Amino acid sequence: MIYFLESPKSPYINVAARLKIMSRSEFEDSSRQTRDVTINIRATQSQRDLIDQAAHIQGKSRSEFMLESAYQKAQDALLERTFFGLDEQKYQEFVALLDAAPQPNAQLHHLLTTQSPWD
Repeated sequence: MIYFLESPKSPYINVAARLKIMSRSEFEDSSRQTRDVTINIRATQSQRDLIDQAAHIQGKSRSEFMLESAYQKAQDALLERTFFGLDEQKYQEFVALLDAAPQPNAQLHHLLTTQSPWD
């Protein structure tokens, strides 16, 4: 479950209750419903041409492509602002882990010291 935490001492608020986040299948199901709200935007010719090209490649109309893209971007923006909720003890443990010195990690060391194939 995803939580929004305004401060370490504030009550936790369930993001799912505050945001109507839909999965891709739920979004597609909702797109079959009657749409009763209009969204108008202005674009340059080159922006519209690029959007049209991408929509065509995906087999969608410009409106379908733009709405799905904008909806996904809106979800991403909102979810980036969410945090997971912890009680005070778990929060202190989490902070202690963040503040602790990193533990040796042989796999990470190998990854960072191995020459890339393209070098």
